[in-house]
Amino acid sequence: MPTPHPAPPIRRLTLADLTACADLAEERGWAREEHKWALLLAAGTGYGIDAPDTDGNGLAAMCVTTSYGPALTTFGMMIVAARFGRQGLGRRLLTHAMHEAGDTPFALHATAQGRPLYEQLGFHAVGDTHTVHGHFRSPEPPITAHGTATTRPATADDLTALVRLDNEVFGIDRTHLLARLPSFTDRLRVAEHGTTITGYAGIWPSTSCDAIAPLIAQDTDTAYALIHALAAETDRPVRLDIDARHTDLLDRLKHSGLDLISSTTTMTRGIPDLPGDWTRRYAPLNLAMG
Repeated sequence: MPTPHPAPPIRRLTLADLTACADLAEERGWAREEHKWALLLAAGTGYGIDAPDTDGNGLAAMCVTTSYGPALTTFGMMIVAARFGRQGLGRRLLTHAMHEAGDTPFALHATAQGRPLYEQLGFHAVGDTHTVHGHFRSPEPPITAHGTATTRPATADDLTALVRLDNEVFGIDRTHLLARLPSFTDRLRVAEHGTTITGYAGIWPSTSCDAIAPLIAQDTDTAYALIHALAAETDRPVRLDIDARHTDLLDRLKHSGLDLISSTTTMTRGIPDLPGDWTRRYAPLNLAMG
């Protein structure tokens, strides 16, 4: 009887693996998004399994976690190369990541294909996220109950207020992510009511579109005003991942030329729901990091 080959080890990914991550994503029909991968690997923790048929230059499977201290770890970007499917690599990566996180609660966005595995490992559904995409069409600035919504480019002086607002809305400290937004985004805007910042949003480049994210706002009018201001400055299609409970905003985006292209299920393990205030949390920075 032939001797079975040992299972390839799981290792930490680094920025040196950025191209391999983008290659595997592209192989499975995902966007390459090298810009996003640079953030994922710098601010999060990547885990990978090397493909034995690539001389160490390719990945058989990968995932990313992002730690927010003892309150939450997010999990995402789990991709397995087609030729290594149905070998348990995804389960190995997820159980390894959960072991590394200890008792910390987990959250993730599951595709329909991945949801059964997550349910087997103790995750439960708490909501849905809809991804919309298209050329934004709305030439006139939005009008709110207070008149034309006021947004402006964010400045370095806004960081303290942004962190305070973000902590309220997400219920966790994400300072290490917010500090990276000025360099990660092409543009970052805030919404104001008087001298109080009531929302913020950024826009950053993906492979074939611009992603508007994250998106925090006191209400739908403010969220739409931020989207309008950012989308008006690009001629590329835009993409947003919107909490499905924000039906009014989704309807307005549909009438502005954006189409629903996919949905994911928000799932948690170790906590009954995501922390924070969902009524002001419109879109995450990305589905992997929250």
